[in-house]
Amino acid sequence: MAGMKSLVKDTAIYGVSSILGRFLNYLLVPLYTAVLPAASGGYGVVSNVYAYTALILVLLTFGMETGFFRFANKSGEKPEKVYANSLLFVGGLSSLFVILCMVFLHPISALLEYSDHPDYVGMMVVVVALDAFQCIPFAYLRYKKRPLKFAAIKLFNIIGNILLNLFFLLLCPWLYARFPETVSWFYDPEYLVGYIFVSNLIMSGVQMFFFLPELKGFSYRADKALMRRMVNYSFPILIFGVVGILNQTVDKMIYPFLFDDRQEGLVQLGIYSATSKIALIMAVFTQAFRYAYEPFVFGKDKEGDSRDTYAAAMKYFFIFSLLAFLAVMGYMDVLKYMVARDYWEGLSVVAIVMCAEIFKGIYFNLSFWYKLTDETRWGAYFSLIGCAVILALNIWLVPRFGYVASAWASVAGYGTITFLSFFIGQKKYPVSYPLREIAAYLVLAAVLFVLLQEVPVANVWWRLAYRTLLIAMFVAYIVKKDLPLRAIPFINRFFK
Repeated sequence: MAGMKSLVKDTAIYGVSSILGRFLNYLLVPLYTAVLPAASGGYGVVSNVYAYTALILVLLTFGMETGFFRFANKSGEKPEKVYANSLLFVGGLSSLFVILCMVFLHPISALLEYSDHPDYVGMMVVVVALDAFQCIPFAYLRYKKRPLKFAAIKLFNIIGNILLNLFFLLLCPWLYARFPETVSWFYDPEYLVGYIFVSNLIMSGVQMFFFLPELKGFSYRADKALMRRMVNYSFPILIFGVVGILNQTVDKMIYPFLFDDRQEGLVQLGIYSATSKIALIMAVFTQAFRYAYEPFVFGKDKEGDSRDTYAAAMKYFFIFSLLAFLAVMGYMDVLKYMVARDYWEGLSVVAIVMCAEIFKGIYFNLSFWYKLTDETRWGAYFSLIGCAVILALNIWLVPRFGYVASAWASVAGYGTITFLSFFIGQKKYPVSYPLREIAAYLVLAAVLFVLLQEVPVANVWWRLAYRTLLIAMFVAYIVKKDLPLRAIPFINRFFK
């Protein structure tokens, strides 16, 4: 129980920072959709470039985050030496990446069909290299159980990025129209998309200064034997990390190439990406849980067998994922205003994207069995299968059905690897998950979802009140079955 309380506390801190940070960052979506109309395809360009950077980030980190946690918690290993070697490896790889990309910047830009804007590519090359290197100090903060500093740096970066975006996309155009001499020396009104990347570059550079304490006081001597063991352990994680991020971004990467008219592809991609952001809550919850769960699992394994704890963690993750799903779908009448009206045609994908996020979270919960048994190759197998499913369905169905097919392809891909990981994991590292209890919650959530969607209530306020009542029923069931009020800190003092 003490372990679960620690997990819940860390998840809460990471969760609050992630939720607040993602929410603040999400405020950029209304800004982007307002200044970049759907028909312009500008938001499609942003989504397409960031999809590539997400993939490169995984390549450059090389699975060393998980490798660091594994070796730092291994008996006989020195955590400081493991950390220093992780920094040396990722830092060296990131530096080599920047040098090569800058040498071949124009051919790379032409390959990605951004010949007119190699500057977009160049800026994001530097950003992704900085972010990759910073992943290791972030992992070190998680290892040292310092979630407050972790959260503070994340929030500072997000708030700074928002302020820079507001400066370049709102204040500068206003000043340029009224007092052009104040900004004309650096501001180009036709460069709107580019300023999004400029803002990101500035904040990634500034963020490095906050890690100076985590970079000093270590002996930076490469231990070839240790590094070789870490690379051997992390390489399969790299493979399924690459394929895993492809599962999330491959549709956004290939989307413009699936249409005869590239501009039409960028328009649809912009609509799909913007409306998918409404599934923010599910992604934030999964990420917050991951930040706390990975060091928690490896730490518990060091203490001994904790399979009952893993089973309980899975159940609670699933319960609150379903609650997040019902909340987003129940308040869609409010949340849809977070994107401009000309993007609303894509709202039908939100529920589908959230289902994919639930499968993704369950799969992450299941993935610990091959990490603890050092059989990380299974993660690579699963990721390759999931990627093949998603890629094939996108190529086959997107030209006919558009972005709805992309959303369903993600559900199919993550659903496939979730079930594969569960059945194989039960043979390799069996855990007694409370499947009946989980199924009961799933059935209840499905019934409530149908009632949310299918019962017509014309007045929007009555509709919101009705849906709030349905969500409250789900919360009441959670309290009655698994989370009595007397077990919740602070609230429990009012209950005997």
